[in-house]
Amino acid sequence: MARVLVTGSSTGLGLGAAQRLAGQGHAVTLHARDQARADDARRECPDAEGVLVGDLTTIAGMRDVAEQAEHTGRFDAVIHNAALGYREPRQETEDGIEHVFAVNVLAPYLLTALMTLPDRLVYLSSGMHRGGTPDLDDLDWKRRRWNGSHAYSDSKLYDVLLAFGIARRRPEVRSNAVDPGWIPTRMGGRGAPGSLEAGCDTQVWLAVSDDDAALVSGRYFHHRQERPTAPAARDTRLQDALLERCAEITGVSS
Repeated sequence: MARVLVTGSSTGLGLGAAQRLAGQGHAVTLHARDQARADDARRECPDAEGVLVGDLTTIAGMRDVAEQAEHTGRFDAVIHNAALGYREPRQETEDGIEHVFAVNVLAPYLLTALMTLPDRLVYLSSGMHRGGTPDLDDLDWKRRRWNGSHAYSDSKLYDVLLAFGIARRRPEVRSNAVDPGWIPTRMGGRGAPGSLEAGCDTQVWLAVSDDDAALVSGRYFHHRQERPTAPAARDTRLQDALLERCAEITGVSS
């Protein structure tokens, strides 16, 4: 039995992954933005070990979730699922950070940096990462004209960079990125062609499976198959630059 934390697990892919893990007998900890969502998550996944409550749009909220997680004890795996989608208007958090970058990139970075390292880390990315811009000069979209789809693509490229950068820096941890596909969730929309079951499968597999194919690090998967990434994702200098920028913003080194 593994202890697994799934962020953003009150609905959609995160909830689906948590339900599958709990159904397999693993000790799952859910995460929700607020108490109402936490109550909903508990109802949908009653076998969960617990629920962390915290808003990942703020650095204080990220720190609070990490503290709650640490209080429960070390996890064997963490699935960084929480994310904002590509239809978002540009907003700044109370920290003055563009909110898609804050939730999709800074939150998984800071949780990883503050929590006791698990054996496995899984970062949710997207096939849209291939449309991301490998440029860290305007993370907050203050100079560029806002484009929600492009901002989301950037954030998903950065998630792959995080996964690969952590894999290099922390060889004792299996750190991988996953493209779950286009799934009919609240983010993906009703017209998405994939299935929730298929979209949850690979991150669960990477988090707990003893299959040789899952016991790897620094890889990018779609439906349990390793897939090529955007070339920029393999740029070690860019990986290190992103980690350093996140450290500067949060004041916490990875």
